[in-house]
Amino acid sequence: MNQLLIQSEPKSKSQIIASSGVFQIELLDHVGQDDYPTLIEISKHLKSQYGEKAVLTKTTIQKYFNKPGSLPFIARYRGEIIGFIIGVPLEELSQEPWALLDKNFGKGNTLYTYAFIVMAQFKNNGYAKMLKRVYLSWAKKRMIFRFVTGHVKLGVSSRFTGEIKIVNRVDNWRETGETFEYYRRNLQPNESSLQKNNPPLAEKV
Repeated sequence: MNQLLIQSEPKSKSQIIASSGVFQIELLDHVGQDDYPTLIEISKHLKSQYGEKAVLTKTTIQKYFNKPGSLPFIARYRGEIIGFIIGVPLEELSQEPWALLDKNFGKGNTLYTYAFIVMAQFKNNGYAKMLKRVYLSWAKKRMIFRFVTGHVKLGVSSRFTGEIKIVNRVDNWRETGETFEYYRRNLQPNESSLQKNNPPLAEKV
């Protein structure tokens, strides 16, 4: 009964984590139905790069954003949602063959970045970097996560800072015609092995 009530709540519940003038980042406790259309509309901009599966639906919002253990943040500009980033425990993706092949699957120590987007007109303001920085900081604070993983276009992870490894590469990712790389970021690297602005280490290709 309580679960049905949660699903039907119209208003989102969140806490402000960071703010700068008219921009703020919120950690979502629950996404209400009133925000579903905005999140879905923003996610449509992911389709051209990440394929049809990247577009949110009411089901995926409920499954990932409102799932205990997930780490969902939204970015607002003048009160309007302009982007989001959502991390889910790797084990929540058991239907994905690549997830089952990850050596850390089942250990509960990996957060997968399911989606990350800031609307194009706001990207040059540093908002995307701020959103990602908050996300990674909170992932590390949760202590249970040692790694953050995700899929990005070939070569993108070489621009990341920190200890990054390419786990594998996938041709024609989700029928996009593009090659994507599955990367793993170590949230607790040894100082001696920390890599900054260098090509990622290739674990297996």
